[in-house]
Amino acid sequence: MSSLRQRRVDDEITQTITQETLPQHHKDAESATNEKTLRPRVLGLFRIQSTGESGRKGFHPLHFLYICFRSTCTLSMIVNVLWPFVPAAITMGFARPDLHVWTFALNYIAMVPTANLLGFAGGELARKLPRVYGVLLETSLTSVVEIILFMVLIKKADTNELVNVIQAAILGSILANLLLCLGLCFFFGGIRRDEQILHEAVSEVGSGLLLVAGFGLLIPSAFNATLSGAESPMTPEELQASTRTISRATAVILLCAYLMFLWYNLRTHNTIFDEVLEKDEDNDEDGDKEHFRPKLTLFESVLAIAIAITCVSLSALFMVEQISHIVERGVPDNFMGLILVPLVEKAAEHLTAIDEAWDNQINFALFHCLGPSIQTALLNAPLVILVAWGLGIPEMDLNFEIFMVVLLVLSILVVGNFLRDGKSNYMEGGLCVLVYVIIAVTTWYYP
Repeated sequence: MSSLRQRRVDDEITQTITQETLPQHHKDAESATNEKTLRPRVLGLFRIQSTGESGRKGFHPLHFLYICFRSTCTLSMIVNVLWPFVPAAITMGFARPDLHVWTFALNYIAMVPTANLLGFAGGELARKLPRVYGVLLETSLTSVVEIILFMVLIKKADTNELVNVIQAAILGSILANLLLCLGLCFFFGGIRRDEQILHEAVSEVGSGLLLVAGFGLLIPSAFNATLSGAESPMTPEELQASTRTISRATAVILLCAYLMFLWYNLRTHNTIFDEVLEKDEDNDEDGDKEHFRPKLTLFESVLAIAIAITCVSLSALFMVEQISHIVERGVPDNFMGLILVPLVEKAAEHLTAIDEAWDNQINFALFHCLGPSIQTALLNAPLVILVAWGLGIPEMDLNFEIFMVVLLVLSILVVGNFLRDGKSNYMEGGLCVLVYVIIAVTTWYYP
């Protein structure tokens, strides 16, 4: 009897262990494994996530070339087919700068794949950072192309034509992001679904900052236009000097606004944006492909960025040297600055944002459209004014053509109206693109 009772006790203990303890242990082990897999490994400022893990260290030439060519999407890979133009364009720039059209055309085309590489390498490096830091780094690196172009233009700005090109390029860069890039994102993202939901933390802050930036860029132009009449109490020299002073003061104030924007994103409200972008990562319809896609190592990412910046700088230098000759051949300087230059400098950003919208990461795409526009208005444009001031180029100020300022303000209002309801569809995107085409046609005929 006692042995039977003992056997029953042993059976109960065995059953308890089998049904409860072992499954719970297995569940805990599985949970720990999943948590270890999903949790990023933090190394100082850098963090390694599954989408940023390469599984390699150092530099492997064949893997490096293969990964860079494959890029992140089919569209970027197609753009990489243009890489043979890069050595040809640089060689032409050194050997035959007297062939103005060929040198300009080759370097114009060569900037597209190099800017694409810069955007891709920036994205690979951004995957090793916290989300908000990574997106801002990626946006800043793609803005490097614009900054290089602006700095080269300033250095070569010995004629009023190049000054007009710089002023038009500042506004054209914002227009290209707001109307063309954002419109294409809404259009291609809306083709595969009825609508996409925009988070107010991204859309409202971005549109509000752009409206403030547009207002700041408008003030010097409005001041000059109001007092430039025949009955003005100021002489033309006094008016020009005052406009330059206002432009430089506005540039400093806009830089302060950009620092506030960075502090808002990186310190006080970074958790909000991190949650938004994390949710967008979960909505990625190509998440499985992205997870198994080969990645660059940290060293390879930095190396690719260095190569891209070097090639972009050379192509920008040779292209800018030929702008005056192209303008002499009949291309309007305003069209050159407002349309042609922004299209090539923003190519990488546009490809990245369109791919994200296609994969249902619309808030990532919105960040890549509004972020560069904000950087252009609050950082790049003020830098141009202050650098020109330091180089002794008094013609460079924020006194834009009233026609262009009106285009900018109206574009900001149109985009802000589309963002207000927190939703997007292909019709809104198509309308934005059509407005950009109208602006391009009108600019060609603007004297």
